[in-house]
Amino acid sequence: MLIGAVAAMAASAPAAEAAEAKVLLYGDSLLAGYGLSVENGFMAQLQSALDARGIDAELVNASVSGDTTSDGLSRLEWSLGVEPDAVILGLGANDMLQGLSPSQARENLNAILSRLDERNLPVLLLGMRANRGLGPDYVESFEAIYPDLAARYDALLYPFFLEGVALQTSLNQPDGLHPNERGVARIVESVLPLVEDLIERANR
Repeated sequence: MLIGAVAAMAASAPAAEAAEAKVLLYGDSLLAGYGLSVENGFMAQLQSALDARGIDAELVNASVSGDTTSDGLSRLEWSLGVEPDAVILGLGANDMLQGLSPSQARENLNAILSRLDERNLPVLLLGMRANRGLGPDYVESFEAIYPDLAARYDALLYPFFLEGVALQTSLNQPDGLHPNERGVARIVESVLPLVEDLIERANR
């Protein structure tokens, strides 16, 4: 009788809620929150936006200011020790700023995405644009990296992380490279729908 009662209760109980998704932020200073207080950085503002929408997700920041794609590749395995359910990947800006080879940046990002794919981790890839002063060949080669790799690995793509913020004095810190609190808020508002899609993929 007791076993039957327990079985009946289990059958009538509502389905268990999906576990909280852990999302790893993996990038450079733009994701690390360079020049901003902790509460005004990208992770904190994105977490607040998700919380406000009732989306059950925990953001974990493994971003390092100054990192190139090579740096990101070299520390990837250690960073994945937090066992994320999904990854927001934003690397390449420092490769471009240093004028490093687009082909090398592509190779490094490809290796990162390949390892994430092996772990069946859904990815949101944050694209970056190149300084036009580097010349048309460099710009074309660099900017093609993100859509090409997103298509190859079926990753979600936000084409330009600084869309609507780059070159806007009121939305950037004095260095003109890093968004201020208002700039981050603009980015979060724009990227949020894709982050929601990413979390849905993680919960499948």
